Amino acid sequence: MIVNLHATWAWMVIVGNGVAGLWCLGAHWWPPLRVKVLWGFVVFMELTIFVQAGLGVYMMAVQGISAPAMHTFYGFIAIVSVAILYGYRTQVRAWQYLLYGFGGLFLMGLGIRALLLA
Repeated sequence: MIVNLHATWAWMVIVGNGVAGLWCLGAHWWPPLRVKVLWGFVVFMELTIFVQAGLGVYMMAVQGISAPAMHTFYGFIAIVSVAILYGYRTQVRAWQYLLYGFGGLFLMGLGIRALLLA
């Protein structure tokens, strides 16, 4: 059950962060896309990474399922990347759409890479 949820949620993380990244990049060049809902969507998509990691930790700790080392590494890097994006948000205020745009695409890439290794 948790294994299926982890696999399905991975697609939520991948597609959602990709959409958030593209939306932010679009908002950088086309101001009508700069709506308040954008930031709520970005935050939600970044939180999906923590849910995904929690599911993975649960499977490893409670169910005894092992994962390839690089799979867990990409999950850890995704969490650290969200923290870095959050940390830089005020320092690059003029470039925040680019930061979160490329950041979202980077998180999508990490998710794809982790999925391919699973």
